[in-house]
Amino acid sequence: MTVEPSVLSAVDAGVATLTLNRPKSINALDHPMVTAMDELLRGWAAERDVNAVVLVGAGERGLCAGGDIVAIHRDASALSGSNAGDDEAAACASALFWADEYRLNADIARYPKPYIAIMDGIVMGGGVGISAHANTRVVTDRTRLAMPEVGIGFVPDVGGTHLLARVPDNLGVYAGLTATHLSGADALALGLADHFVAADDLDAFLRTVGETGPADALAKYAQEPPESAVEGRRDWIRDAFAADTVAEIIERCRAVGTEEADKTAASIAAKSPTALAVTLRSLRDEKPTLAETLQREYRVSLRSLLHPDMAEGIRAQVIDKDRTPSWRHAEHRDVPTAEVDAYFAPLPDDLELTINAAPQEDSSV
Repeated sequence: MTVEPSVLSAVDAGVATLTLNRPKSINALDHPMVTAMDELLRGWAAERDVNAVVLVGAGERGLCAGGDIVAIHRDASALSGSNAGDDEAAACASALFWADEYRLNADIARYPKPYIAIMDGIVMGGGVGISAHANTRVVTDRTRLAMPEVGIGFVPDVGGTHLLARVPDNLGVYAGLTATHLSGADALALGLADHFVAADDLDAFLRTVGETGPADALAKYAQEPPESAVEGRRDWIRDAFAADTVAEIIERCRAVGTEEADKTAASIAAKSPTALAVTLRSLRDEKPTLAETLQREYRVSLRSLLHPDMAEGIRAQVIDKDRTPSWRHAEHRDVPTAEVDAYFAPLPDDLELTINAAPQEDSSV
């Protein structure tokens, strides 16, 4: 039986199309996919006959559901139950995958040609990393975007904390701590996307990209989005999520006194106290560059592998699916500051993430 590649590529009339091709897993990323994407994008950047790149996902369910969470669970389970340290964490398969994935995220943010990410359907975790850093981000009425990491004892990565930290009025903090699903309209309101195209128009939109270019396609098919539900919560989110600690944020949400705010408080309260505390610290950072953020996120990701909450969170949500994780700390006030600090401590120099030089466009005549 012939097995199709997990990444498909085609070039037609100056437009290169990169298709994530694991529809049964909603195109979840693995290491070979990241490597293939990097090679293709660098090649197209240097190919003068390629004018634009389009990223799409195979199947009807979405662009990309994130990374291979089962593989990450294997590493987290092995490391968190041992006396492993940074060296062992950095040598595992998940860390090697993250290093190349984060470098790919940086390359996408600096891509020298139009990079049009079709953020249709489910776009989560690693799917956000390969799309929301693009210079042309298209959402639809089917978009469901999220950074769901705190629900499995992890912390938003792939440059997600860089994106969310820059969203005004604490809406990014809200998205990061709740792991809520954002609609296409929400993604636009938060500045995580640029254009709204109706899902029914996508095929025609992509044909027009190939025929007359991205600008003409957007002029013809981009439209005003529907109302954003998150935008309607902006006032109370701005105030509630301005608190200095996760415990205070939960209290402020409950004090709002609406059903929506109560649900928000309950959602946060059920997630890993440690992961939430580290996420809040990450989102309150001094807005470093994307490269600096990715280096910091790499440190945090390695330390997450060593912490029991990550293996336990994936077990409860993905492996056993009992939805009853037993977190290290029962209360959000119980997370020691020193434990949070340890996530951000520098790695030995030979373990720190290095960022590749940006892909270069061919300037030959």
